[in-house]
Amino acid sequence: MLDRLTTIIVAAIATFLVVGFITGLAWSISVGFAGFWGGLPFWVIAVSVLAMALYDFWEETIRKDKKSDKTGGKKS
Repeated sequence: MLDRLTTIIVAAIATFLVVGFITGLAWSISVGFAGFWGGLPFWVIAVSVLAMALYDFWEETIRKDKKSDKTGGKKS
């Protein structure tokens, strides 16, 4: 199992890559053939997915306290 700092660094890198990929994909759809109104539904989905990814990063790395790490993720 990774220590806390390593987990935060790896999760931050992974979250940054996901955010960059999804934002780039949404931007290219909106700028390309779909235009703003054609890309708007994808932007709504992309923002929702990004919010979930950022929340998961926060919950799994920042919110976790040392007590739950020692018990294998179970709070007592």
